[in-house]
Amino acid sequence: MKTLRRILLLLLLTGLIISLIIIFTRKRPPVQAFEYLPHSENKEIISHVAYSLSFIDEYKEPEWVAYKLSRDMLNGPNKRADKFTTDPEVLTGSSSPEDFSGSGYDRGHLCPAADMNSSPVFMQECFYMSNMSPQNPSFNRGIWSKLEKTVRLWADEDSLIYITTGPVFSANMPYIGKTNKVAVPPEFYKVILCYNSGHKNKAIGFIIPNEGRTESLSYFIVSVDSVEARTGIDFFPDLPDEIEQEVESRAEPDDWDFRSSLIVSNKQNKQKRQSETVR
Repeated sequence: MKTLRRILLLLLLTGLIISLIIIFTRKRPPVQAFEYLPHSENKEIISHVAYSLSFIDEYKEPEWVAYKLSRDMLNGPNKRADKFTTDPEVLTGSSSPEDFSGSGYDRGHLCPAADMNSSPVFMQECFYMSNMSPQNPSFNRGIWSKLEKTVRLWADEDSLIYITTGPVFSANMPYIGKTNKVAVPPEFYKVILCYNSGHKNKAIGFIIPNEGRTESLSYFIVSVDSVEARTGIDFFPDLPDEIEQEVESRAEPDDWDFRSSLIVSNKQNKQKRQSETVR
């Protein structure tokens, strides 16, 4: 009987050791190197495989989310996951999906799911709550969605772009949340850099109020320098100085193909008309 117990105990320990070996030696996909990470005073920087972020515990959301988007990442086979989860890498604890429930605000992606469909790992990571910020539904599903779609068309045109997105925090912000207190930013920014061989060096910034807006995207264009002044973030500090000064000071819509946003709007209007006809 004792011999049998020893054998069972040995098998149990062997199985536990094998399980631990599998867990700790399991290969994680390599992190997508982002050569031009922003810099700020915040120290909680988290690098996932698909994107990096700077998490602000006071607001329970990031001050920036940065990633690169290439042409070959577009139109991938991985469908939207819709599995919102807390971020295991945030030491201070991210918000939870329940913090947004019944708040009237969307769980607004800063790194959008449609940019991450080239990999199941990318798709899973972009549903971490550390990538979410409370967004007015008319903003998230309107002007912000339009900007995200236009940026994807620019990635196709320019082969590779670098994107940084985040909230513009302010004093006296409202908060939502059942367990955590999550700040509701009054505005959001997005800055885009094109810096790759064979394409013009250029950058552009947007600051858009967290509300439904009907103006064209070009109405919200600002220079990257202007976004830096509003947020206190240095977006592309590792660019060569002369290139950084050149591209960050410009706010020139002619550098970018805004016909893309018109195409997006026309497609949306056509789909809306077709939906109304079916009904």
